[in-house]
Amino acid sequence: MKIVFTTKGDNWDSQMDDRFGRADFFILYDDENNNLEIISNSESLEKEHGVGLQSAKKVLKLNADIIITGNGAGQKALEIFKESNIKIYIGAGSMSVKEAYEAFKTDRLKLQY
Repeated sequence: MKIVFTTKGDNWDSQMDDRFGRADFFILYDDENNNLEIISNSESLEKEHGVGLQSAKKVLKLNADIIITGNGAGQKALEIFKESNIKIYIGAGSMSVKEAYEAFKTDRLKLQY
């Protein structure tokens, strides 16, 4: 299973980002082979509008099964994820990436979709 985390940094100890579209980084974790990939989302910080949609398209290319974030995706991004069957878990905004992964594994996050 491939999981995308919205983060403020580029490692397991980084703080999660409450935002989906404007997250500084996406961390892609493949739990089958224990592989971690860091994807910068810096271009979203320069745009005024449409960052949720742009970020959703970026995540789709990663072939993720799950997204873990703080407050969830906006309506336009959510529509894209509904069509692709990517599940979004929210409530990890105050956690590190490692803590968010453990919260997901122990069913302590809420399913947005």
